[in-house]
Amino acid sequence: MKNDWISYLKGTVRVSITGKGIERLMNQFIRNGIPFRNVKKMDEQTIMAEIFVEDISAIRTTMRKSGCKLFFHQKKGGPFLLKKMWRNSGFVLGLIAFLCVILVLSNMVWKIDVKGATPYMSYRIMKELDAMGVQKGKLKFVLDDPDTIQRKLTEKIQDLTWVGVEVKGTAYHFQVVEKNIPKVVEQTSPGNIIAKKKAVVTYMFVEKGQPLVKVHDFVQKGQLLVSGVIGKNETQKVVASKGAVYGEVWYKAEVSIPLDTSFQVLTGKSYNKHYLQIFGWKMPVWAFNKETYASQKVDDVVQPVYFFKWKMPLSYEKISTHQSEHTVRHYSRTEAVKKGIETGRKELESKIDKDAKIKGEKVLHQSIENGKVKLVIHYQVIENIAMTQPIIQGD
Repeated sequence: MKNDWISYLKGTVRVSITGKGIERLMNQFIRNGIPFRNVKKMDEQTIMAEIFVEDISAIRTTMRKSGCKLFFHQKKGGPFLLKKMWRNSGFVLGLIAFLCVILVLSNMVWKIDVKGATPYMSYRIMKELDAMGVQKGKLKFVLDDPDTIQRKLTEKIQDLTWVGVEVKGTAYHFQVVEKNIPKVVEQTSPGNIIAKKKAVVTYMFVEKGQPLVKVHDFVQKGQLLVSGVIGKNETQKVVASKGAVYGEVWYKAEVSIPLDTSFQVLTGKSYNKHYLQIFGWKMPVWAFNKETYASQKVDDVVQPVYFFKWKMPLSYEKISTHQSEHTVRHYSRTEAVKKGIETGRKELESKIDKDAKIKGEKVLHQSIENGKVKLVIHYQVIENIAMTQPIIQGD
């Protein structure tokens, strides 16, 4: 019989019916729509068959005044299994609770491993992970996916070149590549200090060497600022010049800002849907919202479920839908000029040294072409212009 699993869920009983007129009784069962399975005639007055549990009451009603007797033998199927489980409910509940605890523990974070980083960098990474909620004892379902964690780490820690995030069972493994910042090696060989770009000297501090320029002097690129040759005649000697020379350096930047810019923005309205995926079949478990937005951004995160270290054919999926809308931002000419100056400053700050400071800025030229404000901006920057140059003996 097809769909035996349905029969198992309903529950069946092996019965025997004994008495005269069995054929007539069986015909009555058929007329009443009572199904029998695996019917077997044992002798002239006895048959064996399987019936559904739900039909027992109807069979008893039909057999009244028939002169036949009904005997129950083997019972099997879902109702009897549930009844047996109910009698042993303590054991069953304990087993279910044990499996649930194992399942929860198998999907928690129990190890966070950082490789390829210095102790200080490892400490910074662990602090950032802690702020993001990536902690021991946290369920992986509530954490960001590895790609998002990787992006957030590289954005917050500028000294990282690359971070690899790999999840293995209950462990998060981070492979780190730090930026190779060259160490400042103190010069011990004889050398001069020269200007690495043209500027007006604003500040000087010379620890070793002979200063050749003063504050407010204009210097060209490559000009000698501090000589490593000190003394005169017989007392003359060469040393490794050491000091700092700051000057006012000039930069020119060209910036273009469109007066009208169209883009998509999130309105703040959103909803989440949660699903369980079993063998690729998706079953909703929370939030059955069928609302759709005319314009929307959808984030789909799938977290596999583990049992100990084994990946199960079960996963948790969270779909976040955010409403978005098309908007046009319009700048007046004054606003576009202000935005252009800010943009130019940020671009310049990303190029100059960290200890450099922008002293002033001035718009040299502005024009409107093809719906854009074009600016030419002059910046005054105070920065270290000193650069060491070795002295070759015998020159």
